[in-house]
Amino acid sequence: RKRQKPVSETESGECYRSPFRKPLAPLTNRPHCLDSSQHEAFIRSILSKPFKVPIPNYKGPLGLRALGIKRAGLRSPLHDPFEEGALVLYEPPLLSAHDQLKIDKDKAPVHVVVDPVLSRVLRPHQREGVKFLWDCVTSRWIPGSHGCIMADEMGLGKTLQCITLMWTLLRQSPDCKPEIEKAMVVSPSSLVRNWYNEVEKWLGGRIQPLAIDGGSKEEIDRKLVGFMNQRGLRVPSPILIISYETFRLHAEALQKGSVGLVICDEGHRLKNSENQTYQALNSLNTPRRVLISGTPIQNDLLEYFSLVHFVNSGILGTAQEFKRHFEIPILKGRDADASEAERQKGEERLKELISIVNRCLIRRTSDILSKYLPVKIEQVVCCRLTPLQAELYKNFLKQAKPVEELKEGKISVSSLSSITSLKKLCNHPALIHDKCVEEEEGFMGALDLFPSGYSTKSVEPQLSGKMLVLDYILAVTKSTSNDKVVLVSNYTQTLDLFEKLCRNRRYLYVRLDGTMSIKKRAKIVERFNSPSSPEFIFMLSSKAGGCGLNLIGANRLVMFDPDWNPANDEQAMARVWRDGQRKTCYIYRLLSTGTIEEKIFQRQTHKKALSSCVVDEEQDVERHFSLGELKELFTLNETTTSDTHDKIKCRRCVNGHQVRPPPEGSDCTSDLSQWNHCADKRGLQDSVLKAAWDAAITFTFHHHSHEEQRGIP
Repeated sequence: RKRQKPVSETESGECYRSPFRKPLAPLTNRPHCLDSSQHEAFIRSILSKPFKVPIPNYKGPLGLRALGIKRAGLRSPLHDPFEEGALVLYEPPLLSAHDQLKIDKDKAPVHVVVDPVLSRVLRPHQREGVKFLWDCVTSRWIPGSHGCIMADEMGLGKTLQCITLMWTLLRQSPDCKPEIEKAMVVSPSSLVRNWYNEVEKWLGGRIQPLAIDGGSKEEIDRKLVGFMNQRGLRVPSPILIISYETFRLHAEALQKGSVGLVICDEGHRLKNSENQTYQALNSLNTPRRVLISGTPIQNDLLEYFSLVHFVNSGILGTAQEFKRHFEIPILKGRDADASEAERQKGEERLKELISIVNRCLIRRTSDILSKYLPVKIEQVVCCRLTPLQAELYKNFLKQAKPVEELKEGKISVSSLSSITSLKKLCNHPALIHDKCVEEEEGFMGALDLFPSGYSTKSVEPQLSGKMLVLDYILAVTKSTSNDKVVLVSNYTQTLDLFEKLCRNRRYLYVRLDGTMSIKKRAKIVERFNSPSSPEFIFMLSSKAGGCGLNLIGANRLVMFDPDWNPANDEQAMARVWRDGQRKTCYIYRLLSTGTIEEKIFQRQTHKKALSSCVVDEEQDVERHFSLGELKELFTLNETTTSDTHDKIKCRRCVNGHQVRPPPEGSDCTSDLSQWNHCADKRGLQDSVLKAAWDAAITFTFHHHSHEEQRGIP
């Protein structure tokens, strides 16, 4: 077949256009020109539209504003006060339309709104805390006073609230400029790195703090002078984090200029207005002062006065006026031997003190945490002395007679070593073995009481009641669960014994005490908290470890011996029951039955009763212990199952058995008389303690933090 000839363009008169290709433009030597009417229309369309920023979803101001020219109209806040979830710290007064016309637009106050980066992570109680702190330091709460005490209990996020306050003050104010140029955080040396990390964690790279935790004197002075010389709206390093020790040594450099805000962490260090640190901090040119302390009262009301006086001087008068008007009547009223009139007067003065102090103090207890945390079961476990301990104890009491030295529950220096000897004996006879060898006072002839061939090289748990109970607790925990345990003691010698026990039983452990560097501490803690780490036990010296450590990798904690200061014990016990904990927590406080340890524990309750009375306003704290009873330190009660339970004069127990449960609404922050009382293992909730009961336990007090809620393991 012949191929058909294609129809040419000339024949058909039409151009053939392929659907797959665009026609080529004709080649000419003339330049191609746009139609003038088209061009004019295009330019007119551009000029008739306002300029739009070519950024997707841009929500900033649009319109006829030239760059570099000050914007007319009202000043605007740094963050949107009407955004959902905005935390507004200051709201300018509403103005009528008439007033708005009259107001100088360059002086109109603006909203102060917390940066959404922070307000999104703040819990309700923390939002309330930030608002209170801001109101206090800007003198809106008490005119003329710029300080406050953040006394929330441990685990409520005091650090985050203070970082939020600092960041807000450094960036904004109602006057549309930063409220302060610089802020300073003074903390124990072990927490300097922690503060630096927290600022980094919550603010990312938005701010560069200067943390000083070591270096030569010249180097530190140079850094501090550089910090103080910073001026202007945007200071390169506006936050200084420094330890109390370094601050005291270099206070001169910091007193030359002014700092907008000072925050004192673990502020109960400032309880004595006579010490150098207090005086150095007090002489800073800083009106705005925030003192952080989970335990504002430790020993007496005068210490409490020092703290309040530091943040807001004059609010409670002078120290003498405070003592005369408040301290003496309150303490007389608290004594178990007080008359009705004294008690009445004490109550009145207490109410007056609370009403003044509450204006500059915020305190929320850890029961707020129960919404976010699993249940905590706290147990005070009385352990029987072994025959060897009892004989050594009685021998000591016959020979050493420091009883007369104890006056009004206060301890004279000469009796301190006797107390330490008895406390160590309660822990384990091995701790006083060298004193027996050297036949020191109280231990003459005591060496003959030890078993023949005794050596301190082996741990011998069967020679100490508490060590026996601990051995059982650890063995049962290890064999029945994957829980980890924190062991806390006041004495490094006791930690040495724990190490021997762990090596004997082949438990993997880590140990932290005062000798460890801060960097190494942080690494050890991080590793222990990792679920995949094999360590079963974390050993902690209560003096070294209290503050700021987060040990949520463990959910059981054993306080092996009590401290005179309830704050130290509470600090240590709060290491495991805190944000991030997922398991039910068990706290074991071991006491040797009928010994000085029970007396120390009773004295703790006395101190704590004083604290909760002023700070927590618990009016019905029971007045169980008179100061006279606190003199009984040097006695041994061998017939009791719990000297503390005897002192309570409990009405809920009959013949050693609890017949009425604790009152409704009580928990482990309540008075000990409102806990569960167990003279045998039937009433216990903790299976581990049940299994350990027969080792040497005589009595247990226990209570929970809150009722168990669904969805919590």
